[in-house]
Amino acid sequence: MLKSLLLASAASLALTGAAAAELAQIKPEGYRTALDGTFAPHAMPTMSGGVEGFNVDLAAAIGEKLGVPMEVTAAQFSGLIPALQAGTYDFLVAPTTVTEERAQNLLFTEGFMDTNFRFTVPKGSEAEGFDSLEDFKGLTIAVNKGSVYESFLTERAAEMGWTVVAFGTNTDAIQAMTSGRADANMAGATVSAWAVQKNPQIALSYEYATGLVWGLPFRKDDVATRDLIDSVLECLKTDGTMAALSEKWFGLTPAAGETIVTPTPGYGTPGVSGYDDTAHEVTCTF
Repeated sequence: MLKSLLLASAASLALTGAAAAELAQIKPEGYRTALDGTFAPHAMPTMSGGVEGFNVDLAAAIGEKLGVPMEVTAAQFSGLIPALQAGTYDFLVAPTTVTEERAQNLLFTEGFMDTNFRFTVPKGSEAEGFDSLEDFKGLTIAVNKGSVYESFLTERAAEMGWTVVAFGTNTDAIQAMTSGRADANMAGATVSAWAVQKNPQIALSYEYATGLVWGLPFRKDDVATRDLIDSVLECLKTDGTMAALSEKWFGLTPAAGETIVTPTPGYGTPGVSGYDDTAHEVTCTF
């Protein structure tokens, strides 16, 4: 396992009564958290043996707001939730899609980002201007084999008349597109944005809204910590931090109303178990 200790500066702010109650939940020794260290651009190895990415920076920003250290462990995604449940970590900073099935056994913060699908296409092609799934009818679309994008497209292939070709990695799928063996590629919106930053031959095209979000998972009995970190996320959405991280790692400036810059009422993700609709004001005082 790869560990990176993110030290945060202490905050010295006057506390309201509500904020003081939250401050009592803060662990002075900091928090142990984890993510998948191979999911670029959210987390990826560095040449020096550490880990970097959007969610690594998000963990650091949370620690900075709370004035405590954050210990971030990079591990395989399949082992993260079992380790969380065993008490190895206080919570996870891995991008985790919030579903009712998962919410039966975990608590989630509000969504910190939409988990949408996005097409990339050859730069300068007509497909850059596509704005619906229907525009891709009859085309050949390259995807990562075994991914949710492969199943999504395959399920609609008869209706849309497109051909789905799958490859071992999304990098290989993009290579197939740039070499003319496919007309487009579909991947996660953030992965697509990252790929476009790294490859001048491709451009972003239509983004399909799934209606799902990524949240941060907690043990089911740790409501107090979930609510605290949820409040920190709200602060980061409103003080410009999340927008700055989006620009840094995805090359995208979020639009008003997007989940990444819009606090959600209550605590948690509406519509799934564990959501608490208690009204509260957004604060950056902890």
